[in-house]
Amino acid sequence: MAKVLVVDDEQEIAELVAVYLKAEGFTVQTFAAAQPALAAVEADPPDLAILDVMLPDMDGFALCQRIRQRHLFPILMLTARGEDMDKITGLTLGADDYITKPFNPLELVARVKGQLRRATRYNAGSTPAAGPAAPEEHELRGLVINKATHKCTLYGREVALTPLEFSILWYLCDHRGRVISSEELFEAVWGEKSFDSNNTVMTHIARLREKLGEPPRRPKFIKTVWGVGYTVE
Repeated sequence: MAKVLVVDDEQEIAELVAVYLKAEGFTVQTFAAAQPALAAVEADPPDLAILDVMLPDMDGFALCQRIRQRHLFPILMLTARGEDMDKITGLTLGADDYITKPFNPLELVARVKGQLRRATRYNAGSTPAAGPAAPEEHELRGLVINKATHKCTLYGREVALTPLEFSILWYLCDHRGRVISSEELFEAVWGEKSFDSNNTVMTHIARLREKLGEPPRRPKFIKTVWGVGYTVE
């Protein structure tokens, strides 16, 4: 039974989210402020966290950043604002997804389930499909990504990737030599129909490049084909 942490100072929203998640079998902890939520994370990390941006003691972006210093479980941001900059800020600081208030609770539950499915595959490995054996590892000029262990190393040093970041890098490496559009990457990794996904994909690619120590203008591993998409050669 997956445990979900909900941090929102609007009691009605926190309770609404909890009701829908509990109806789907999740264990839910709710907090109205960042500090007690952070203490709970350190005491017993959840499987997923839902963070509101506007909190009384620390904004949700800062809370997300603090969590990411030590934990890789999925984070979904709730924001009452729909500006792209807010979305990009959350994704840049380590969030995996976002949803804008007011939201449909059923959509929120679907997003939670999608993130948890991805995290489960990341931790347990995927069941191989019938047919020719799929590669379990890709090596690219000092970068090694292994599907069986779900580890990524760069020149022998492990790179800490979230399940979402691992999935993005694996998909690009698994289609090495092809240019993958933002739409294809979003649908393959997020498992949802592409809708205004360009900023989401772009921000996660930027975060991956940063973790790989890639120079923004001359990336060595993940290259941008302007107007088309991304490729690993």
